[in-house]
Amino acid sequence: MISEKDMEHLKRCAELAREALTDGNDPFGSLLVDQEGRVRKEDYNRVSGGDPTQHPEFALARWAAEHMTPDERAQATVYTSGEHCPMCAAAHAWVGLGRIVYASSSAQLSEWMRELGAAPSPVRNLAIPDVIRDAQVDGPAPELSDSIKALQIEAYRRNK
Repeated sequence: MISEKDMEHLKRCAELAREALTDGNDPFGSLLVDQEGRVRKEDYNRVSGGDPTQHPEFALARWAAEHMTPDERAQATVYTSGEHCPMCAAAHAWVGLGRIVYASSSAQLSEWMRELGAAPSPVRNLAIPDVIRDAQVDGPAPELSDSIKALQIEAYRRNK
């Protein structure tokens, strides 16, 4: 269930995705929020430097491993504009982060790219529960679908 507070965080993720796109990256943004509701870290996609692993969810997992206790990580929530890819989902699980809330799903992204005639990703788009055992996941958020889709279309057309 996505709450009003969750939606506030997802809207910030969409803003970060816009920042990523403005900076020449793919449009993805993420937040790490602790049990008390404080944003501990935020980031966006940074792949324009040539490293395709520079996803915000992966960066947040690394940051959490260095700056939070295992219990704090387990109680934290990661909010993201797009569902974790398998690499990011694995990193999330390996460091023991808690709940994931996403605005758009991998299935939606795949469909949007198919509509545009884009080549498929080199990595299979798997749902988070197909990667993480017993994952606590909420999403997508239909209210943000159109805005996230528009960012992805803009990125595709720019990179084409």
